[in-house]
Amino acid sequence: MALSTDPNDPKGLIREAYNIEGIALPECRSIFLDWALSLPEGQDQKQALTTLHAAYAAQDADHPMTQVMAEGLLASEAPKRRGGWRSRPR
Repeated sequence: MALSTDPNDPKGLIREAYNIEGIALPECRSIFLDWALSLPEGQDQKQALTTLHAAYAAQDADHPMTQVMAEGLLASEAPKRRGGWRSRPR
């Protein structure tokens, strides 16, 4: 697998997922996790995902990776629960 020139997909994992014939949701989720873990430190994951989703959804809206990226965007917008003493009633 050759490295990608896309800074949002440096290992080309997302690009390759779209080239795999018959790929299903579980495989796309696994590839997505690998993509998320392989982004360079300091890179804005939400921005990279937003850019990738916009590009690939326009080309192949019905692909399972498009669905996985959309789910990733929704999860990144979900409110975070605060734990510890701040969440306890006073």
